[in-house]
Amino acid sequence: MSDSPASPGGLDAVASGDALIGMATLGKTAAALALIVVIILVASAVLKRVGVNRQAHGGRLRVVGGTSVGNRERVVIVQVEETWLVLGVGGGQVSKLHELPAPAPSGETTTGGGPAFAEGDGFATRFAKALKHNSGLGRETS
Repeated sequence: MSDSPASPGGLDAVASGDALIGMATLGKTAAALALIVVIILVASAVLKRVGVNRQAHGGRLRVVGGTSVGNRERVVIVQVEETWLVLGVGGGQVSKLHELPAPAPSGETTTGGGPAFAEGDGFATRFAKALKHNSGLGRETS
């Protein structure tokens, strides 16, 4: 009597081995799919957090800033060409609160009485200005 693969004991071993291999493959595939979904969700959350600037057609509309004033109410400043609109947003409605001309972009910015940095200043120039200011050499005396 030879032990042939057609015997009932041999078929059970082969069938259970194939089932285990199939389940392992299915598990690996499900894990890879879950990992891809998690990566997509994390990337979406990061992009929302960073606030990727979405330019409208022609770049005429830009959100300058906003703040929450309630659970569902916000005040938002929107720039449309050369005009700033202060909008109240809440409850499915948008109301214009105020309209004012957009400020002209300035070439130099100051930081609370500190040295004035130009837009194109590199690190070395800014560092030298800050060092001069902090040592008292850049301050004007009256």
